[in-house]
Amino acid sequence: MYLVDQNKIRRNGVGLRAYNPRKSFNGYTLFTPMNGDGTIYLINMDGNVVHHWKMPYSPGLYGQLLENGNLLYSGKVLDDLGRFEQWGRWKGGAVVEVDWEGNILWKILHPDHHHDACKLKNGNILLLCLTTIPQELVPRIRGGIQSTEADGQIYGDYLIELTTSGKQVWEWKSWEHLDPDVDIITMQDKRAEWTHGNTVSEMSDGDILVSFRNISTVVAINKQSGLISWKLGSPPLAQQHDPKQLSNGNILIFDNGTHRSDHPVPHSRVIEIDPSTNEIVWTYQEPTSYNFFSPYISGAQRLGNGNTLICEGNFGRLFEVTSKGELVWEFVNPYFHIPTDAPNSPSSNSVFRAFRYTQEQLPYLTIR
Repeated sequence: MYLVDQNKIRRNGVGLRAYNPRKSFNGYTLFTPMNGDGTIYLINMDGNVVHHWKMPYSPGLYGQLLENGNLLYSGKVLDDLGRFEQWGRWKGGAVVEVDWEGNILWKILHPDHHHDACKLKNGNILLLCLTTIPQELVPRIRGGIQSTEADGQIYGDYLIELTTSGKQVWEWKSWEHLDPDVDIITMQDKRAEWTHGNTVSEMSDGDILVSFRNISTVVAINKQSGLISWKLGSPPLAQQHDPKQLSNGNILIFDNGTHRSDHPVPHSRVIEIDPSTNEIVWTYQEPTSYNFFSPYISGAQRLGNGNTLICEGNFGRLFEVTSKGELVWEFVNPYFHIPTDAPNSPSSNSVFRAFRYTQEQLPYLTIR
């Protein structure tokens, strides 16, 4: 039997693959190779690296620039796997803010942190965390592959807000607000996790958006009451990532499309939702649906000219489309790495999330 080296095929098409300077949104794109050594790259529209940071932790799972020009980064603490032993690839454990030169300004360590963290408008840090849900809830959780609990336990997500010095000021537990009879694990997922959160972000009114992959649900949480103020499930969602509020109040979501309940073919799409009606008001997907498909990770960002930057995460493909779906910029991550927590795995160029910034948002960038 002859085996095709898929990595070799993929490496032949990396770097800049398309660029229309008349229709694209000019700026600089930030991305973090997910299985890399902690190096974060900032590239220009030609795909050339103009700046990079080398962090002391491997990604847990990405970095993003703040309004002050500093970098917020979630790192993976591998010497403290603990409850993450079977989910090591999603572990975080460290959140840091660094300046343009990579100097650490503050650091938070938390053993339950995974996937995501964000800096709130009040300057505090919101962490997405994981722990076991109360044992009496376990038999009530519906869905998933039977007998796949974690030694009889099921894990769920909780959120904590911390000051940059590490003082906890707020907490929210998913199992106190979700309904086992409604929020059902997708039938093909293991029952070791109920929710599998992958994103936290702050809305303009201070509510918190959270994405729960295993139940194909996005919720908005009122911080004062702790109650869920908005909710969207399946359909239309299918194991989504990266919900974020747009300036018009709508919600942009990367809908991964694994295990769809309303379509026979798995496929990804980016959708814009009007939360007042839960109607889809804009969609990007391929005419042949399965030509665009990232079953895990991924994200999207609405740009200043109305275009959308999309991260097809599993394949390290970053591309920009107009509101009509025209491709105007495309770059494929050329950095392939073997995961630090899975040394027997093949190398990968996966990217959890990517961001485009204008020159004005990069006060410390000097173009040589």
